[in-house]
Amino acid sequence: MGKTFHLHLVSDATGETVHGLARACVSQFEDVEPVEHTWSMVRTRAQVERVIAGIEANPGVVLFTLVDEALRGLLQGACRRLQVPTIPILDPIIGAFASYLGRRSRGQPGRQHALDAEYFNRIDAMTFALVHDDGQGLWNLDAADVVLTGVSRTSKTPTAIYLANRGIKVANVPIVPGVPPPEELFQVTRPLVVGLTKDPESLVEIRRQRLRMIQDHEGGDYVDLESVRQEIAFVRRMCSQHRWPVIDVSRRSIEETAAAIMQLLARRQGTPAP
Repeated sequence: MGKTFHLHLVSDATGETVHGLARACVSQFEDVEPVEHTWSMVRTRAQVERVIAGIEANPGVVLFTLVDEALRGLLQGACRRLQVPTIPILDPIIGAFASYLGRRSRGQPGRQHALDAEYFNRIDAMTFALVHDDGQGLWNLDAADVVLTGVSRTSKTPTAIYLANRGIKVANVPIVPGVPPPEELFQVTRPLVVGLTKDPESLVEIRRQRLRMIQDHEGGDYVDLESVRQEIAFVRRMCSQHRWPVIDVSRRSIEETAAAIMQLLARRQGTPAP
């Protein structure tokens, strides 16, 4: 039987950092399910005291990213009293940077979310991805940094959104059986075009799950294994003909697919890979 435990994620900003690291760590343990308590934008003594009350009600592991020394001390003191583990996840990283750079950190909450040029680039990229999702916005496809193409259910949209959050403008153009790909796809000169494919058997199963969700009990060629194999073969031939790289996403997470695309983009642009 799986083990559940309370996991408190405390942050003086949005909580993205502590949440992502917690998920990465928990995924290393089999049959474990955390009951997550997310405490974000914690920047005052009163807010920390509410967090402490929540920890007292549901004792468990506490991960935090507070940078204010007084608030950190308050939280850590309470956790010692309650005898629950508390882990300041950024301390080793900030300490290593401080040692290497010979400088003290600013200790300013949420500084990574300051409204700088990078932030607005991410917002622009996110808007671009939404406007150019699922074959839309073909008229300015050449404005993209990356164009994703492939058959249905190969994670084009979530990959585009993930890349957009890194400031990369992504369009995605689906390949639909029996419908010629749009000419605009073959006319682009600026973007990196990447084909996404998946193992036919797993793709059929994902499509069946999708049909069950929308209560479609037919499916036809959409879930016919031989038809799906032909779809994938067509995409591979098309990409080979135009010398576009192809990524098989069968055993890749969205993050891994995005990382591979960022490496391809960096090589194309002659810049270091992120």
